[in-house]
Amino acid sequence: MTNLKNHVQLIGRLGNEPQIKTFDSGKRMASFSLATNEKYRNNKGEQVEDTQWHNIVIWGKKVDVVENYLKKGSEVAVQGKLVNRSYESNGEKKYITEISLNELLMLDKKQ
Repeated sequence: MTNLKNHVQLIGRLGNEPQIKTFDSGKRMASFSLATNEKYRNNKGEQVEDTQWHNIVIWGKKVDVVENYLKKGSEVAVQGKLVNRSYESNGEKKYITEISLNELLMLDKKQ
């Protein structure tokens, strides 16, 4: 059960083209936003669609897969952990929550 302490699984679609960065050390990182949708009926019986956006960050060899096979609109299943970090922008401290990817499953049909 220790693996369940910080564990996230999502299925959704890429909201943008993956961004690839290569650092001076040669280490590579990819990132993209992932949209998940939920449909439900409100108390008036109207169907409502709720979209949540998630920031996904990928390190290591999986960056090659993201770079070569994923594009805006691709459907994927991701598994990872939540990571909170902060940074400064224009003298103001900002906070962000990301999902650090461990596993990726491409769900689109082969072209």
